[in-house]
Amino acid sequence: MKPPFGVTSIALTIDDGFCPNCVAAYVDFAESAGTPITFSPNGAYRAAWEPHATKLRGLIAAGQVQIGNHTWTHKRLIGRAGSDIEADIRRNEEWIQEAFGITARPWFRPPYGMHNKQTDAFAAGIGYTHIVLWNGTFGDSTAISASQLLNMADRYLKASTIMLGHANHPTVIELFPQLLEIIQARNLQPVTLDTMFGTSRATG
Repeated sequence: MKPPFGVTSIALTIDDGFCPNCVAAYVDFAESAGTPITFSPNGAYRAAWEPHATKLRGLIAAGQVQIGNHTWTHKRLIGRAGSDIEADIRRNEEWIQEAFGITARPWFRPPYGMHNKQTDAFAAGIGYTHIVLWNGTFGDSTAISASQLLNMADRYLKASTIMLGHANHPTVIELFPQLLEIIQARNLQPVTLDTMFGTSRATG
């Protein structure tokens, strides 16, 4: 799916979460800055997310935070049996409902962005009809330097971008003020995927 053309919205989407300090920092940033974020956590890292469940429930209820499904295990989907794919997505959905009190449907981000018509069909069969990839990235799926991350931010923080980041490495923690500066200087409006695309938990 492509964002609406000619608007100033930008969707900050943050995946995974195997760094507890990073998850905590992102949640605090969302709360203190009032910045809408779509988190797509893996339940395999539940220990990092669940201490913030109460705070996230409040931000979700306010419409500032959205939760997407990124599978429980973060294993590649292509080449796996359909039943295995469905079980991986379902387990994460069940955890999301239990921890955050909300369904992640209809938004699904396949691990590593790797998907095909077959995996999309398995996801859609259990309610995940919207596959979300990205057209901008902080480049932090692996550990990078502050200057590298800021260079990526300068390159990709633009209108109509779905920005990919990860709550995996601490580099980003000290850079929130600079990232916010770029967003504000460019008159960008951070939004959730629901806001960008007009979806909701009620309508899909």
